[in-house]
Amino acid sequence: MTSPLESPEDLLPSTARALLHRVATAQAEGRSPSLVGAVSREGRLVWSGSRSCVDGHAPDADTQFRVGSITKVFTAVLVMRLRDEGLVDLSDPLEKHLPGTGVGEVTLAQLLGHSAGLGAETPAPWWERTPGSSRPGLSDVLGEEPFVHPAGQVHHYSNPGYTLLGSLVEAVRGVSWEQALRTEVLEPLGLSRTSYQPVAPHAGGWAVHPWADAMMPEPSEDLGLMAPAGQLWSTAADLCRFGWFLAEGDDRVLPAGTVAEMRRPAAPGDPRDREAAYGLGLQIAMGEGGTLFGHTGSLPGFVACLWVSAEQGLSAVAVANATSGPKVGAVAAELLRTVAEAEPRIPRPWRPLPEVDQELLALTGPWYWGTYSYGLRLLPERGVALEPLRGGGRASRFRALPDGGWIGLDGYYQGEPLRVVRREDGSVSHLDLASFAFTREPYGPRDAVPGGVDEGGWRGL
Repeated sequence: MTSPLESPEDLLPSTARALLHRVATAQAEGRSPSLVGAVSREGRLVWSGSRSCVDGHAPDADTQFRVGSITKVFTAVLVMRLRDEGLVDLSDPLEKHLPGTGVGEVTLAQLLGHSAGLGAETPAPWWERTPGSSRPGLSDVLGEEPFVHPAGQVHHYSNPGYTLLGSLVEAVRGVSWEQALRTEVLEPLGLSRTSYQPVAPHAGGWAVHPWADAMMPEPSEDLGLMAPAGQLWSTAADLCRFGWFLAEGDDRVLPAGTVAEMRRPAAPGDPRDREAAYGLGLQIAMGEGGTLFGHTGSLPGFVACLWVSAEQGLSAVAVANATSGPKVGAVAAELLRTVAEAEPRIPRPWRPLPEVDQELLALTGPWYWGTYSYGLRLLPERGVALEPLRGGGRASRFRALPDGGWIGLDGYYQGEPLRVVRREDGSVSHLDLASFAFTREPYGPRDAVPGGVDEGGWRGL
């Protein structure tokens, strides 16, 4: 994880008051026993606030709440670690690593992005409010008819799908999902207040009567096999720290490139909401204020949300101990937006590259695909970016490969190879990008232009 270059200052009093007002309004209007909000910048907690129905007893950013489906993001991180280690491939069918489920034709990528076609819930009874021991096997989680859509054709949120991913982790690692999570993610990232079971201080879960100001305690069940879909307890401070990891990566857990891959849409969201999508374990919201990623969560007695803006270096969390009422997703988004608008991120200082490869430097500047003009510039760690110089076009960044050449990181050329093609004398002929030839001149007569160049050359009317 990249350390902040400079310690962010605390927020201005006017910004802090606006954040507290939003949390107080959400707690009052949502009729939640308590609600905690927090914001971090560049990985450092810069504000937290809370409201409670018990005077003098408000929880803080170190109080645990159950975070429900935010657990899925942690499970996705474990699966991506397996992929990065070469133990699985996201295109692998589940059957390859976890045989005998009856749904083994679905791929790991489809499970991560909720496009495997599996049902949203387990067979009755309601799994969130009953002991996990009542579903001792995966057949009890999936039921007799696990599919509600053809695999790979539609986004359909599936809790059982993440149970399968948790079981996959256990099968490949040879340890429990809980142990893998603790040793591979929680401990390296310093998330000491995130745990399988609650650890004091923690909030109690409540149901608030929909038509009266009355409360009833909710049960807190060990979800058993369903734990990878929603078991975890965490704090606003820990979730903010986790948000920084999702923005920047941490080589002890997942590098920046892999968390960036998780943040890219892998499956469309609700077709009625064109600003929503789903990545590899992450919800994505796209709006005028930029792209947010994170996840919401709920279990009886609790609701939670984590939103992150990589552009602003901000994470925002809202957690409450009520089954329904407070709209924590909107609260977290507004906390983040309030800080971004009132105190926008100060850009990091420009710094030159630590070293410049002269051979790479000679490749920079204009290149032409047909008559389209592009500019090639250097990036850190021998990467390059190819961008149109005028009008619209296909811009992409490329990561250097160990054996030479590059691979596309984003845009149209994501995953496509870029290489330098040289003449017999060693001079550069052109760049080959997914079969497209980029030359130093537009249709130069001696250049390697597919289809050749008209002998008459350029001419007027």
